[in-house]
Amino acid sequence: MYCRVTDLRYKDVVNMRDGMRLGCVCDVEVDTATARIVSLVIFGRYRWFGLLGREDDIVINWCDIQLIGEDTILVNFNCPSPGPRPGFRMFGRGNR
Repeated sequence: MYCRVTDLRYKDVVNMRDGMRLGCVCDVEVDTATARIVSLVIFGRYRWFGLLGREDDIVINWCDIQLIGEDTILVNFNCPSPGPRPGFRMFGRGNR
């Protein structure tokens, strides 16, 4: 099966470890010396409708890709655990 980079952009990426949908491929990284794709990039989600920026991008190495299907890319990716999110509490004073 042959696939163009533009075809990759619209494929969903699903992590096989936990079944979580990571998003759609937004960009690819190419090694210009060898002309090979090094990794897929999934842009981070918007925070608060984009007013607070984005979450970190997810970069998946090519060796972590298990299967590229018609609509979905299956990866074996160890997602970094998100740290505590900064924010404010609307009610209460927090933990007591």
